Amino acid sequence: MSPDRGADSAAPVLIAPDGPTDRGVAAYAARVEAALAALPLPVEPAELYAPVRYVLEGGGKRIRPVMTLLAAEAFGGAAAAERALPAALAVEVFHNFTLVHDDIMDHAATRRGRPTVHVAWDEATAVLAGDLLFGLSYDLLAQTPGLDGWATVRRFHAMVARLCEGQALDKAFETQPDVTVAAYLAMIERKTAALLELALELGAAVGGADADAVRQMGEAGRALGRAFQIQDDLLDLTADAAGWGKAVGGDLVEGKRTFLLLTALERAEGDDHAWFTRTLAGLPAEAVPEARERMERLGVLEAAREAVERDVTRGLDGLAVMPEGPAARTLRAVAAALAARAT
Repeated sequence: MSPDRGADSAAPVLIAPDGPTDRGVAAYAARVEAALAALPLPVEPAELYAPVRYVLEGGGKRIRPVMTLLAAEAFGGAAAAERALPAALAVEVFHNFTLVHDDIMDHAATRRGRPTVHVAWDEATAVLAGDLLFGLSYDLLAQTPGLDGWATVRRFHAMVARLCEGQALDKAFETQPDVTVAAYLAMIERKTAALLELALELGAAVGGADADAVRQMGEAGRALGRAFQIQDDLLDLTADAAGWGKAVGGDLVEGKRTFLLLTALERAEGDDHAWFTRTLAGLPAEAVPEARERMERLGVLEAAREAVERDVTRGLDGLAVMPEGPAARTLRAVAAALAARAT
């Protein structure tokens, strides 16, 4: 239910090192990390709570909760950011729930350089740990002051439904030979963008933004989520292997339906079309350079870059609704760098 695994494997350089916005992001990320560690989780039964703590201590970029806090600060100042902390934690805890269950569905052995929960314990334990994290996210949401409780719960559930729809579609695509680029974009709007959309909406709402501004922040999050996933698809083929942290071209080797492969199929004719059709069943690793050459020739990589740029622009246009100030500038810088990262 999470974005592709490479998207969560290593923290990107979001902004210029040691710049003022970098320090702001680092401070909020540290605040989130400390708050996760301080959650009053029971000790017993250890068979449940040890794996839950293992998940929450696993690191990660913490970008979604940081963006929630920045959005709250942009609209309501530092006090609003502090009030938004439970909502930011709800977003991050829910994200980690999706990772636990996603790893089970993908039969993944590692996450963030460590064994996945179902490997370190077992599959039943991982299911229960994920369920606990799911419930905890709602509990944290309910602790957030300044939100309309029932309306917020319904909005949170709408996000959950959309994300699950996206995951279901993504799994269905694995065996469908005729997936279109349009269908893929609709899928990633659910699977990848839904949680980022909600993260920005929650921060804006806690910060006191009016309904129209909250809506615009959500639309910005949706566009940025699309850009993030398309960039992730692109990096799978173009990133430096050392920085990427996994085999370049892994999506093609697995026959994953990505923006690149589906665009290639829509553009290709003759031998190229037949070649990429065979790729739907998976590609030998040694053929990855040929896939890149064919995609370059068809303009697929450039199309991906243009799609990322369009959605980043839409996202930044939506973020213009924020009152001008340091938090707004930092959030825009994070958004632009997150979707246009190089690894």
